[in-house]
Amino acid sequence: MAAVRILEMDFNTELGKTQRIRVYDAKDPLTGAEVATAMDSIITKNVFTGTGGNLISKLDARVVITDTSSLALV
Repeated sequence: MAAVRILEMDFNTELGKTQRIRVYDAKDPLTGAEVATAMDSIITKNVFTGTGGNLISKLDARVVITDTSSLALV
């Protein structure tokens, strides 16, 4: 079994859409303050843009932990 920590950060865009950025293998522990600072930096530096336009504000963030098990195919 392999557990993977994924940080999901949701942003509002200038066209009123939601843009999600995922960071795989997020460090543990990770605080809300650290994530908020990173999100502010992404917005300020205009690092990413998509079909919804530039990111303009923070919406939500979460850490998702997945556990994967391989199956033997007989």
